[in-house]
Amino acid sequence: MLRLLLDQMIDGEVAETLRGEGYDVIRVSAIGMSRADDSEILQQAISDNRILITLDAHFGDWCVLPLSQHPGVIRIKANPAVTKTILSVLRPFLASHLNTTFTNRLVIVGTKRLRWISTNVVSSPN
Repeated sequence: MLRLLLDQMIDGEVAETLRGEGYDVIRVSAIGMSRADDSEILQQAISDNRILITLDAHFGDWCVLPLSQHPGVIRIKANPAVTKTILSVLRPFLASHLNTTFTNRLVIVGTKRLRWISTNVVSSPN
């Protein structure tokens, strides 16, 4: 079973729908982190061994938020970023990747594109 942490911009209806489909879901707002910054939210996901699901583009900008060892980040690109659109992108993706390892991967999921990025890049000595 996938363990998920939903970022603050993802509403309770998304969480309830995913729980109804058998996912272990926690929203950051439910654990007192609705005003936490991105690095704190990522640390919570790591501590709880949960895949972070976000709409936040900063998770794709490693200069702003470096990603190294983590259980996975799924960034949803949904336009408009409303519950119906988010679920239309997220539900089929999760259903088809139940046995996938997300560790140290940033996955950008959109209506027309899916991109997997390995974030555990070891820099070589010069």
